[in-house]
Amino acid sequence: MRFCPRCGSVMYPRMKDGKLQLFCPRCGYVLNVDDEDVEAYKVKRKVEHSPREKIIVVEADKAPSTAVLLKGQVRCPKCGADEVYFWMMQTRAADEPPTRFYKCKVCGYTWREYA
Repeated sequence: MRFCPRCGSVMYPRMKDGKLQLFCPRCGYVLNVDDEDVEAYKVKRKVEHSPREKIIVVEADKAPSTAVLLKGQVRCPKCGADEVYFWMMQTRAADEPPTRFYKCKVCGYTWREYA
C-alpha cells in the first residue's frame, strides 16, 4: 500500500496504456510503477465465501425462499388482505434488531417494519 506524497491519501492501482500506475483519488497525483515492482500489486489469492454467507436476492415479482406465509395475523395496508409473506433480514448493524419484511400475497405490496 502506498500513500500519496502530496496529500497523504491511499493510492489505488490502475492500468493505463498497458502500464500499471498508482493514482490518488483526492488530488490526482499519478505514480508509474516499475516493471519489477508490478508483482507487489497483484492479487495473491481469490476471496472465497462459505455457504453460511448466503446472499438472499429478493425479486420484485415473488417473495424470497426464506419467506413464511402468514394467514390472519397481519393485514396488508394497501388492499386489506390477510395473507402475507413474512421474512427477516439483518439490514443494519449486528447489535440492532433485524428488519421484518412483509409482502402481500394478493396485491404484491411489500413493506418493512423496524423493531
